[in-house]
Amino acid sequence: MKTIAIFGQRVDRDARSYVEVFLEELERHEIVCHFFDTFIRENIGQMELPRNRQTWSTHEELLAINPDALFTLGGDGTILRAVTFVRDSGIPILGINTGRLGFLANVARHESKMAVNDLVNGNFTIEDRRLIDISVDNNCCPPLPFALNEVTVARKDSTSMVTVHTWINNEFLSSYWADGIIIATPTGSTGYSLSCGGPIIMPGSETFVITPVSPHNLNVRPFVIPNHSEIKLRIEAREPMFLVSLDSRIHSMPIETELHIKKAPFNVRIIQTAQQRFTKTLREKLYWGKDIRN
Repeated sequence: MKTIAIFGQRVDRDARSYVEVFLEELERHEIVCHFFDTFIRENIGQMELPRNRQTWSTHEELLAINPDALFTLGGDGTILRAVTFVRDSGIPILGINTGRLGFLANVARHESKMAVNDLVNGNFTIEDRRLIDISVDNNCCPPLPFALNEVTVARKDSTSMVTVHTWINNEFLSSYWADGIIIATPTGSTGYSLSCGGPIIMPGSETFVITPVSPHNLNVRPFVIPNHSEIKLRIEAREPMFLVSLDSRIHSMPIETELHIKKAPFNVRIIQTAQQRFTKTLREKLYWGKDIRN
């Protein structure tokens, strides 16, 4: 691994020393780093940065660099933003967690130096993570119509519930009376879907999960389906617009818009080092098997 791109924004004060050690380790291995320009602007004068640094700011500039990998410095949200630059390029992503809870960015900041050595020594694997693709029946389609975590439909400018009529492969499933509905990938199952009562799904599972947000019908439960299915949604609401969120990229759409959701035609590649295991992350982040009462 000779050339990498680094993506991030402002680094919190208590994480800066770890990031400096991480950058020094990259320099020690003579790895050429290209920094996201916002990362440089937000952190210059706040921490020690390489003197000879090259920057990038767009998807096209990232492709021109053609890095062996892209490292993110932040939390899971930083990785989700990085995906909008990586897109279908196949550039693998490694997340260094300088934030709080991280399931995607699960290399702890104190393990970043060790992670660099794992990469240099080839002690890592690459996982393909499925994405969700969205299309609409009018001209309101978002400019980046894909999501790594989830697609969420929600009410707008109202405290009233929406009704989400749902079909799977053109077969009617249900009408959800709720604040909204989440269609999550296995990667996104530990995000918004989990906080709404959805199941944790092992990465690599060929599934989606449909999770209602605060449903009026108390007997409605999250529903796991094969990811080769196509989901169709029609929304009823008192307001003329509703919200669609793609990994927190929010778009307003007219109420008559029909949504079609299916597996995206490309994957995102996530680097897993020797320190990263999904089961280990679950134990550490969710305190499984630990008595934290004392």
